[in-house]
Amino acid sequence: MKDFREFVLRGNVVDLAVALVIGAVFGSLVTAFVGAFISPLVALVTGQVNIESLTFTIASAQFPYGLFLEALLTFVLVALAVFFVVVKPINSLRERQRRGEAVDPTTKPCPECLSEIPVEARRCAFCTSQQPSAA
Repeated sequence: MKDFREFVLRGNVVDLAVALVIGAVFGSLVTAFVGAFISPLVALVTGQVNIESLTFTIASAQFPYGLFLEALLTFVLVALAVFFVVVKPINSLRERQRRGEAVDPTTKPCPECLSEIPVEARRCAFCTSQQPSAA
């Protein structure tokens, strides 16, 4: 039981559980938004009262493509929101971190006193110890 408790209380599992719950609630929020605002706008364009009532018939089989359109609109809105709220900021953060890294170091630690000195220094400015040559 102790191992299970440690597993559940690790940061990744708790973060994943929170993300799952928020994602489910966000999905239902977007579904409600599409049903309340987007579907009536589409209904105005198509002349139908309700987007869900859009259907076509082939050989006495009725295909309710309005339900699919509503689900597609919900998916596109969720995907756009996730892209602009999560993916873009994360990519921007990663890019900033990459730019902050020095490609060629300009200093090194002195092996005697561990202070930072220039890479090409032959003697430490702090402890005056002779530095090994970089050749």
